[in-house]
Amino acid sequence: MTDVLDTPTTAAPEPQVRDRADVRRQVKLVVVLALVLLAEVWFKLQIDDPTVYQLFKGARSKDNLPVEFDGTAVSWIAVALTAVALLLAVVNRYPRGWAGVLIAVVVGIGFYGAFLMWAYADPSGTFAPAMTNPIPGTIRIATALVFGALAGVLCERAGVVNIAIEGQFISGAFFGSVFSSFAFVSLGAIPVFWCPVFGLLGGILAGMGVAAMLAFFALRYHVDQVVVGVVLVAFGYGITSFLLGQIPDGREDQFNNPELLQAVDIPVLVDIPYLGTALFGQNLLVYLAYLSVPAVWFLLFQTRWGLRVRSVGEHPKAADTVGIAVNRTRWQAVLLGGLFAGLGGASFTLSTGAFDKEMTAGLGFISLAAVIMGRWHPVYAALAALMFGFLRNLKDQLSILDEKVPGDLLSALPYLATIIAVAGFVGRVRAPAADGQPYQKTD
Repeated sequence: MTDVLDTPTTAAPEPQVRDRADVRRQVKLVVVLALVLLAEVWFKLQIDDPTVYQLFKGARSKDNLPVEFDGTAVSWIAVALTAVALLLAVVNRYPRGWAGVLIAVVVGIGFYGAFLMWAYADPSGTFAPAMTNPIPGTIRIATALVFGALAGVLCERAGVVNIAIEGQFISGAFFGSVFSSFAFVSLGAIPVFWCPVFGLLGGILAGMGVAAMLAFFALRYHVDQVVVGVVLVAFGYGITSFLLGQIPDGREDQFNNPELLQAVDIPVLVDIPYLGTALFGQNLLVYLAYLSVPAVWFLLFQTRWGLRVRSVGEHPKAADTVGIAVNRTRWQAVLLGGLFAGLGGASFTLSTGAFDKEMTAGLGFISLAAVIMGRWHPVYAALAALMFGFLRNLKDQLSILDEKVPGDLLSALPYLATIIAVAGFVGRVRAPAADGQPYQKTD
């Protein structure tokens, strides 16, 4: 009897209270995935003839002929994948971290496939358009966005808001064209290959020049950094339009006819089916973008200089206390960011042709959105830039399908994604604590 009385009783477990953020996350996932699932089902039910044509191998392929296939399986696989993800979200088993990102990517690819099946099926006329590989166009557009995103990451990690990426883009595009054109005409003895290199130098100098003005007013005179950035964007557009108008008639070849960067194939890798030419048959700027992302990551997170940059962006007073020159470090980060933004601007003219006063088309602001969506991390920001490049390329690819997909809606896709990004839909993001805050040393 005593043993029975002395036996401790096990208390009933208290019910766990879920965090509000976790509940919001689940609701958001369920709503989004449900909408995606409904859209995919609608896409499939709207198809009468599922026969579509694809030309994914690219124009440089030896057997460059459209391939006919039935898109039914693609549509239903997309529906199944989204349904599984929705079920995980409903029972609150949708994973976090890389596993969750991977599921989101798979669902996104499935949605893209279902959308393409609907868009290219049931052609209305005698012409049946073929789906083409989206990777080359995405890389071409995203190159400038990646450089701009890296510029934004470097500046904001140091505590300087860089709204002026668009101004650096337009300036780099103009001076990249001028330097390349002038080298081709005036230095005819040098190999043609070096003319675009001079263009890259012009873009770098222009980008760093605008960056120097941003640093001068923001760090030296403590002018509001957002205001300075907006003014520098207007200045970039104004000065390049003025200088373009000063080119005499008949002298365009000397000042605005850049020698384009030529594609350079990387042996072995270029032979990979479907991906090789798209990724490894590109020009020098694309390869520089590939290398710049890990390089900036290494600088920020694996070097003493990167630690100093991050410290002055998070707690400049503490950094000053241990002997770090806050404003000098910020100057360095802003100028290095200007170098990358100038390369991004030069890509507009050295990859496509003559400078036009509105050719950057607001992509600098999309680069800034990629910085926010990428949580001020160089790798994530580059991935966000790729996503924006993909959406912009999608608009170009589907422009021939205006009867099914309104062209105005396609044109708005990158900007809708930008609004979603800056509105915090990607989750709670935190900028560097001292971002946008000037620092003045006190005794």
